[in-house]
Amino acid sequence: MSADSFKAENRRAGASPTLHAAGNRSGRPAKVCQKQGRGVIARYRDFLPINDKTPVISLGEGDTPLIHCPELSKRVGRGCDVFVKNEGVNPTGSFKDRGMTVAVSTAMERGARVLICASTGNTSASAAAYAARAGISCAVVLPAEKIATGKLLQAFAYGAKIVAIDGNFDDALGIVRELGERGDFVIVNSINPDRIAGQQTAAFEIVDEIGDAANYHLLPVGNAGNITAYWAGYRGYHSQGRSRTLPVMVGFQAAGAAPIFHNRIIEQPETIASAIRIGNPASWKQARAAIEESRGAIDVVTDGEILDAQMWLARHEGIFVEPASAAAIGGFFKCCDSNEAVYSFRKIPEGSRIVCTVTGHGLKDPDVIMQRMTELKPIPATVSDVQRAIDL
Repeated sequence: MSADSFKAENRRAGASPTLHAAGNRSGRPAKVCQKQGRGVIARYRDFLPINDKTPVISLGEGDTPLIHCPELSKRVGRGCDVFVKNEGVNPTGSFKDRGMTVAVSTAMERGARVLICASTGNTSASAAAYAARAGISCAVVLPAEKIATGKLLQAFAYGAKIVAIDGNFDDALGIVRELGERGDFVIVNSINPDRIAGQQTAAFEIVDEIGDAANYHLLPVGNAGNITAYWAGYRGYHSQGRSRTLPVMVGFQAAGAAPIFHNRIIEQPETIASAIRIGNPASWKQARAAIEESRGAIDVVTDGEILDAQMWLARHEGIFVEPASAAAIGGFFKCCDSNEAVYSFRKIPEGSRIVCTVTGHGLKDPDVIMQRMTELKPIPATVSDVQRAIDL
């Protein structure tokens, strides 16, 4: 990102919102504030590879809540504050929308007719939605029986052409790369640099909200585009004086799909967290650079730790996330409690600020939670029977 893209101070993030006329329920014009829900391109145009000729394809993504979590804060102690950046409230329920709006907008500027992606789920849902918004076709290549039902249903509902292969995500991405080289398709996976550019905006929002970068930033790592994007965003803001500090970046892979942690390709990655079930990340080199430059770490969490963290976050902080997202929370617990943690929080400075990114909503991948639910057996419809059943 060039320095020139950061120069327009009067159009900086968080500048005064514009007003426009819109109809209200009575049919009379009403002035509507457009600061919230207007999309990351409108908010951060000066930071993105967008020009006046780019048709903006947006679903109002971004502006996701940065939630202070008192119970997580207690867990680390010493006056530290823990925040969850909840990307699950984006239009299709995941962080992918931030990059997709930029990738699809620039693709439309170049005359794209068909988008294509490989996916473990969230990318397919996002690509299909933005293709529908743009009025063009979308093809999705995914591993058979390795995608969460909620995400597959999204791609279908948005009208994507879905192709399941006998292979894993890495096989799917290899096919997509080859098809993309033929010029018939525009690839919208994170190998597309416009995707990474859009995903940087989550880091911008954090700095805008708390006035500086966090001291520590934790997030799940699958294909590694997100940790790459966050670090690029933090560095870009810092280079322009928008923040005084840079965070330590700590990423977490599932124990059965941890190629960066083990520094080798995992031929058959396995984890309950389908969104990070990737054995050869496309942004491996860039993610490693982010970790090294920020003096951070890559660690692993087990499927059991992921599922426990998913349930804990829902029941203690009221935030329901898909299993892959819970890798960041399971990793946070490991940093706080385990002697085996690659990066320990036991001696971090008092008053540190920690951000955990959760990447997707829990309803995207509800199968595991559903398996944990006991069967609901009906009881007589009386107050006394209901009271006994509640037993609180």
